[in-house]
Amino acid sequence: MVRANGAVSLRELARVVQTSEVTVRRDVRALEAEGLLDRRHGGAVLPGGFTRESGFPQKSHLATAEKTAIADLAAGLVEEGEAIVVGAGTTTQELARRLARVPGLTVVTNSLLVAQALAHANRVEVVMTGGTLRGSNYALVGSGAEQSLQGLRVSRAFLSGSGLTAERGLSTSNMLSASVDRALVQAAAEVVVLADHTKLGTDTMFQTVPTDVITRLVTDEPPGHDDRAATELQALADQGVQIAVAGTGTAGEGVPPGRQPRRDVPLPGQRRSHVPGAGPQLRSAASLGDQQGPGERARVADLRRR
Repeated sequence: MVRANGAVSLRELARVVQTSEVTVRRDVRALEAEGLLDRRHGGAVLPGGFTRESGFPQKSHLATAEKTAIADLAAGLVEEGEAIVVGAGTTTQELARRLARVPGLTVVTNSLLVAQALAHANRVEVVMTGGTLRGSNYALVGSGAEQSLQGLRVSRAFLSGSGLTAERGLSTSNMLSASVDRALVQAAAEVVVLADHTKLGTDTMFQTVPTDVITRLVTDEPPGHDDRAATELQALADQGVQIAVAGTGTAGEGVPPGRQPRRDVPLPGQRRSHVPGAGPQLRSAASLGDQQGPGERARVADLRRR
């Protein structure tokens, strides 16, 4: 089953072989010892081949300036009184710290780090999913988390991940995290991906958001020698993803202190308006213009001009 599908969950294995998950877990451990597969939280995958997920301590020290700039730019997309979902990750944690200043905001999240960043925010309501705690990234995952998102409808989802390519979209190395991220996407009218340049062109095991579902990418400027990231950005733009590039304050002259330069890549054509399983209400920013407040309509008009 692993060879055929690339990955399999312990629950599915137990169902197929008609035994308990405890027994399956023991057998998977034995197969791993023989080098036939790699264990993952809640399942097993083929050994090697795809990037493995780093733990929170390692991630928190990577591309810190870039994540800060991305969070600053992404926070500007959120308006007073909005309801949004925010997924797990170190970049979304940085975003949450800035959202604490947006009054009347409602944030639905499966991330303990996001909730902690907003715990003492004035006039910000935090709604946490259910689920099982995944200690490596302090996120709630599993069927409890997914079921708590059913019937939810918000304006935007802000998500991060382990890799982003134009071919497959956003991906992650963990099966359970991917399932929850897909449930978050289905609850939102727009999907905003936060990914620094180190994730561009990186492909990991489990797809979370296909490219044609991503409304906007907020990223940083790739270094001049990083051809892979630059090529991936252009390919994403060619597929209709709106791209906003944040500066880290280390490049570009004449940038006032505390200001982040921004570059939007115009998108050719219309975004797809429907995602399988997401319901008919999933629409692009342009189609939402008539239902938003004056500030949102102005931003939609600006996007149309571009």
